[in-house]
Amino acid sequence: MPYVAPEQIKRAKQMDLLTYLQHYEPQELVRFSGNVYTTRSHDSLKISNGKWCWWSRGIGGRSALDYLIKVRGMTLPEAVIQIDGQAVVEPPVPSKAREPAEPRRLLLPEKNKNNDRVAAYLTGRGIHRTLIDYCLQTGRLYESCYRHNAVFVGFDPQGVPRYGALRGTSGSRFMGDVSGSDKHFSFSILARGKSTKLHLFESAIDLLSYGTLELLAGRDWRKENCLSLAGIYKPKKNIEESTPPAALMQYLKDYPQITAIALHLDNDAAGRLAAQTIKVLLPSTYAVFDEPPKRGKDYNDYLRIVLRGRHGQER
Repeated sequence: MPYVAPEQIKRAKQMDLLTYLQHYEPQELVRFSGNVYTTRSHDSLKISNGKWCWWSRGIGGRSALDYLIKVRGMTLPEAVIQIDGQAVVEPPVPSKAREPAEPRRLLLPEKNKNNDRVAAYLTGRGIHRTLIDYCLQTGRLYESCYRHNAVFVGFDPQGVPRYGALRGTSGSRFMGDVSGSDKHFSFSILARGKSTKLHLFESAIDLLSYGTLELLAGRDWRKENCLSLAGIYKPKKNIEESTPPAALMQYLKDYPQITAIALHLDNDAAGRLAAQTIKVLLPSTYAVFDEPPKRGKDYNDYLRIVLRGRHGQER
């Protein structure tokens, strides 16, 4: 394996992808619109504002070095030499297409004979019975046999279960993922009809809380698409080096009709940073709205505040 000096690596990291392609591979660079570019080999890879993102794979970065390693499959020394070691770069030899990874085996826990504890738990958190029944009937939710956890199931577009989130129902704060879960396919509820808008949440309970608020307001709670991220999205310290949440990228790939995204993330520091990062990373082709709960930390807090207000008015 060739050796590259630390100063070579440092220089290579300073070159952004647009500059690299303009100087060394102009035949690969294609203007998409305005100051947004794509590549001839990968039309889902977009370059803008000093960053790049390969949307179909959910990966991205800033530098040409990241691109050569993550997209071209080069080793670090090979990528550094490609950028720093040659005055003229030969056109790249297309790498062999990677074989698709075999789907993980999802080990969902055995179902309980009834869902009474899960229904009581979610009702106690203010979730409307209409939403609970819908999730139970469609297999998105059930009660596990032994520990009586709530199991929130995520499906791929073909209706195959690919993800499971566990939530304790006995007063504990137990949360976890089912073994073999693929976070690209988190808990979601599709719109009843055609919709180009997606509502994004940190958890399944926040999603159901928002739906309950819509129902209580007299609106169709299934008018638009809803997706949870299966937990807190933690971007890198340098926002530009982050990649968008896997579940969001997979959803946008599977449902390309989406043009607007409402971010309903938490009202804490982590939620605000996550919302800011997602807004920065998503292409300008999406209309992105930051809509945290009006009161409380998350949408379940907000729902319970609303319900307490309603009960107070009824007295």
